[in-house]
Amino acid sequence: MESTLNKKKFTLPTAYTVLLIITALIALATQFIPGVQAAKLSDLVMAPINGLNEAIDIAIFVLLIGGFLGVTTYTGALDAGIGSVVEKLQGRELVLIPVLMFIFSLGGTSFGMAEETIAFAALVTTTMIVAGFDPLVSVATLILGSGCGVLGSTVNPFLVSTSIGALNGVGIEVNQVIVIGTGIALWLSSLLISIYFVMKYAKKVQKDKSATLLSEKEMNDAKEAFIGNKDSEEVVEFTTKRRIVLGLFALTFIVMVAAIIPWEEFGVTIFAKTDFLTGSALGSWWFSELAMWFVIMSVIIGLVYQMKEQEIVSAFMNGAADMVGVALVIGVSKGISVMMSTTGLDNYVLSSASSLLSGMSPIVFTIVAFIIYMVLSFFVPSTSGLAGLSMPIFGPLAVSLGFSSEVIISIFSAGSGLVNLVTPTSGVIMGALAIAKVDYASWVKFVSKVLVAIFISSAIILSIAMILL
Repeated sequence: MESTLNKKKFTLPTAYTVLLIITALIALATQFIPGVQAAKLSDLVMAPINGLNEAIDIAIFVLLIGGFLGVTTYTGALDAGIGSVVEKLQGRELVLIPVLMFIFSLGGTSFGMAEETIAFAALVTTTMIVAGFDPLVSVATLILGSGCGVLGSTVNPFLVSTSIGALNGVGIEVNQVIVIGTGIALWLSSLLISIYFVMKYAKKVQKDKSATLLSEKEMNDAKEAFIGNKDSEEVVEFTTKRRIVLGLFALTFIVMVAAIIPWEEFGVTIFAKTDFLTGSALGSWWFSELAMWFVIMSVIIGLVYQMKEQEIVSAFMNGAADMVGVALVIGVSKGISVMMSTTGLDNYVLSSASSLLSGMSPIVFTIVAFIIYMVLSFFVPSTSGLAGLSMPIFGPLAVSLGFSSEVIISIFSAGSGLVNLVTPTSGVIMGALAIAKVDYASWVKFVSKVLVAIFISSAIILSIAMILL
């Protein structure tokens, strides 16, 4: 039987072309929708640049992470550390998948971990390839892990807190205990489904490399990027100096996570006086502060490994150069959202969607609202932005029909969370795929069944919650 790698098959255009086509179609749609400002040619032409301007902080963050990874990779610490882990897990590499997915999902449900996962993409991809899997497994581990957490947000301030604030603004009180309970059910059910599909695929690929869904080009590009010309039998010595570098590498990400968790939201004040480094205390850092943190740690790691100044700069610039394509993809994808907001198409879709929900039974209302939020999230990937737009409309509508406002938040969470596992308008999706050298078409092919299963389980959970509450 002919290997999957050698089969000729239709391939989608690159991520850039797909995103530009979507932008053009949206611009075209605005010409025929009443009440929406028609996009001009200049709007279409400038959309990618406007998107990059909007996402410039994320783009710079990605570039500087690339520099950090370049310096760390130069030391050989990552190769040595990954080799040590894989050696200890010999025959049990599959354990990596549920452990990492659960950890990423914790970040998703608690503080909306999404863009931050891009920082882990190169490391996880290298680890998965060395462990005998393919890059698709690493992408699935990252995207589905953190994404299922966001889908089942419990205390995520960018979704839960902004939604509650928007509802409070129109006079609707919310019981957050109910939101947390429903969120946990959505989180764990979607996570278990995802782990099942990822482990099933990973096991198949590990056993038979021809079972991969990736093309020969994707596999070769990934191996060249993450394995290079190194002999597969080559073992990098795990020296004391490399162990220290790996410890600093881990510390970098621990601080990153600690810096973006909104501690004061949870009543934790011990980090209130930690603003001496960036001017912002831990818990209030965002992409600008995080980007400089990675630069600082790049220098520290280089000095600890006794690299020369020229070596540090060269390794950093080479690493940043590898991320230029990722930064551009994020900017182009953001351009779609910018065009939606400038033409008013996002508000048109929102108001049209809300008019469909009047007079429905609880189950029908729940499922239709779920689907509507999926559609809205395609156009407005930002959860905080969509919360501010939609909750003042959907919340009062649900209450007027006798439905739970708390479940509306969970419907929003599930709908946006599900779509953001696959939408090309998400910088997280396109960025992670670009780093792992996986085509968007390959991701869609893999994740389709996962999305159907998650949709069914989430619809059941939300319908039961709406009936009971």
